[in-house]
Amino acid sequence: MSETSKAQTAIDTLVNQIDRDIASYLEACVHCGECAEACHFYEATHDPKYTPTYKLFPLVKAYKKHKAPLRWITQIFGAPDEITEEELRDWEELVYDSCTMCGRCTLVCPMGIDIAGTIRKVREGYAAADIVPEGLAQARANVERTSSPMGVTARALLKQVEHQEEDTGLKIPVDVEGADYLALLSSHEIMASPEIIGAYAKIFDRAGVSWTLSTEAYEATNVGVQIGSGPLARQLVQRVVDEAERLGVKYVISPECGHAYGAIRWAGPNLIGRSFKFEVLHILELLDKLRAEGRIPPGERDTRKMTLHDPCQIVRRGGLLKEPRRLLDDACSNFVEMKGAGVTNYCCGGGGGVSANQRAEDLMIGAFGKKLEQIDDLGNIDAVVVPCANCRGVFEDGLFELDRDEIEVVSLGQLVADTLADDPKTAK
Repeated sequence: MSETSKAQTAIDTLVNQIDRDIASYLEACVHCGECAEACHFYEATHDPKYTPTYKLFPLVKAYKKHKAPLRWITQIFGAPDEITEEELRDWEELVYDSCTMCGRCTLVCPMGIDIAGTIRKVREGYAAADIVPEGLAQARANVERTSSPMGVTARALLKQVEHQEEDTGLKIPVDVEGADYLALLSSHEIMASPEIIGAYAKIFDRAGVSWTLSTEAYEATNVGVQIGSGPLARQLVQRVVDEAERLGVKYVISPECGHAYGAIRWAGPNLIGRSFKFEVLHILELLDKLRAEGRIPPGERDTRKMTLHDPCQIVRRGGLLKEPRRLLDDACSNFVEMKGAGVTNYCCGGGGGVSANQRAEDLMIGAFGKKLEQIDDLGNIDAVVVPCANCRGVFEDGLFELDRDEIEVVSLGQLVADTLADDPKTAK
């Protein structure tokens, strides 16, 4: 694609993204700057270029040129210029490196502007023109080849399943038709922490849950949402939908992964243009339900001093605020909340594809420093419970880079499995 055609493709796509909601957002902004102090990238650097609304410049310029209601008046004095290839590339770092689409800026905007959602629209223009960071471009290529952003194949999944069957002594169901639940996983879980597969097997066996994994739809991560490609996001959701309906499951379980949950639970039906024939549950919702029903009774609680990180897409944008806390109360005897916990909590710094973008690593680690400040304010924390696989990766990298890897990073699903009461059927 030539440079001229890239610019025109981006412009055309940006203009197509401007609906009534986006137009009202762009007209409503009063440039008050409240969003800046909600952004961990701005707070970590105090550089005004990281003000969230400033990152919307490409969309704002396309709007003023093509959609603004009084643009004909400005054209009398000279029409606004089209956005150029050079400007698009100048803003690419802001659009991809310094926004996790966490929604904290949206939360504080006095005009109710969904800044995070609007950044997602800006990324549509960039993705269409193929002006994206190398790491995300590679993730997209991997997804198109294997369905996994890390290139994880079904064969690799089955090998990990085999290992977990050996470790747990339990049979892990794969490609079972008629199961009640289809469990999705993220690439990070499959390759970096496959013990979560064994944890699910242990929990579901104890609860008597009918479940399965699938070799056709095992990946939950939606790179289409992260990179800003509606067609790719739709394709990835459709892959899960087709397999879930082929297997005849009643529920699809979204794993401890932030954007995966929003992509399939909230955006999914709109992306494919119809309702699902199954219900989507986050793994934390299911664990909370099973615990409330007495099917996974808690045993001896972990005594370490722990706090909870609230993944932005699961808690702030997904609404799962109480479920992880109820599970933690049963699993940990020394759980403490960090200041700003809940819907206002800081993002880890690596969501929205930032952690897959090697160029953004230094900025990501700087933003993670805001999270570390929250943890350090509590004093002598032994472990942080992080119910998002992508966030766990960022935490592990950030704690290592900042020489704080004495703090353990824990999956909530794994913690629930580790603190189950002894099964009276198997106890000696």
